[in-house]
Amino acid sequence: MPRIRVHQHVNPLAPYYRFTPKPLEIERIFANPNLPLYLDIGAARGRFLLKMAEIEQHQNFLGVEIREPLVEEANRLAKEANLTNLYYEFCNATIALDKLLEKLPANLLETVTIQFPDPWYKKKHAKRRMVKDNLVKTVVEHLKTSGRIFIQTDVDFLAGEMFAIFRGNKNLREVENSENPFPVKTERETAVEEKGLPVFRAMFEKIK
Repeated sequence: MPRIRVHQHVNPLAPYYRFTPKPLEIERIFANPNLPLYLDIGAARGRFLLKMAEIEQHQNFLGVEIREPLVEEANRLAKEANLTNLYYEFCNATIALDKLLEKLPANLLETVTIQFPDPWYKKKHAKRRMVKDNLVKTVVEHLKTSGRIFIQTDVDFLAGEMFAIFRGNKNLREVENSENPFPVKTERETAVEEKGLPVFRAMFEKIK
């Protein structure tokens, strides 16, 4: 099937994306809603989670993505692969992740990943960047104690900015980490490494 063409970048502050999503109903989207939950914020085309869900069937995987056509395509592929532990949700995580996770059962969210988010290089566009205090607060509130957050990017200044926000949260401790701990790599990660360019990574664990 031909690759769906969508804009590589969309402005998360544009009126179209400033909607409030319905709270997620875990029991509706997963065959076994009691499995540990893995959340990938900014899932793009969802190929990373598709492979992860095939390998790690003892977990549920939720991909959140702002580009609706990619969400629809990813859910179609998950359904075709009969992966009942995988689901993608159309959501503007920059401003509405808290609403999406509002009814998430406690101690279910075990792993969160943010991988190669749009850096929005221009200073006037910095407010469009995904990782802000409110997103970090939401993630940490829902993450179970000892749950982990893994972040990676190939943009040096963005790494510093994102890592600093997470380091500023008193409920997290940074875990020494220089490699991708998962059995799968995103398309972007593979492309960057093939060029011999650096990838900046950080891992955090919730301590309370």
